[in-house]
Amino acid sequence: MNEPATKELESIVERYERRKHRDTTASDILSISAYLAYQERNRMLVRWIREYGLAPVESRKLIEVGCGTGNNLLDFLRLGFRPENMLGNDLLADRVELARHMLPQGLKVLEGNALELDIPKESFDIVFQATVFTSILDPQLQQALADRMWTWLRPDGGILWYDFVYDNPRNSDVKGVPLSRVRKLFPDGRVSYRRVTLAPPISRLVTRISPGLYSVFNMIPALRTHVLCWIEKR
Repeated sequence: MNEPATKELESIVERYERRKHRDTTASDILSISAYLAYQERNRMLVRWIREYGLAPVESRKLIEVGCGTGNNLLDFLRLGFRPENMLGNDLLADRVELARHMLPQGLKVLEGNALELDIPKESFDIVFQATVFTSILDPQLQQALADRMWTWLRPDGGILWYDFVYDNPRNSDVKGVPLSRVRKLFPDGRVSYRRVTLAPPISRLVTRISPGLYSVFNMIPALRTHVLCWIEKR
């Protein structure tokens, strides 16, 4: 791995370390706004499985890059994926340790840089990432990771992508990844997408008045900050 990529990985670790000391209220699942966004995304996952003919999911093989503490993998288990057909990976040792504690023993979680994982080509039907690429500020490292994820996919499989498209002016540790960039990262993929997730500042404000206002404001596409993409490998 070249020196710029190594430095960017070190910077990512530093940025995540800084996040530990920030106010996490906005992303706390016990907050009404965060919980409603979580429910919305999971409803879209169910819709995505049905629309793209991926059911039954018991036989589908899935890997999550940047799995964190394993919460997303738990959601996939609840949707019917089998632990022995799933794999998690994260760069940070403390997150991997907690994920291994939280997840079934049959679901392996690998620690380390995803670019260096010894995974055979065309091993998975689904490669999932959620808010990983917006934490990678170096375009070359973004492209290297996208290329590696693509090699893991079987024909007719796909990248399942959930990430935000706008920069956060209050957080210089992240950078939005617009759809145009997604298409450049996966030039051979067929990209289908849906805009999701009401902008968190608006969500926090309106749900203080009434949780029902989340759905009302979320009807305006311009107020949605994330995309859920299915990037199919033909």
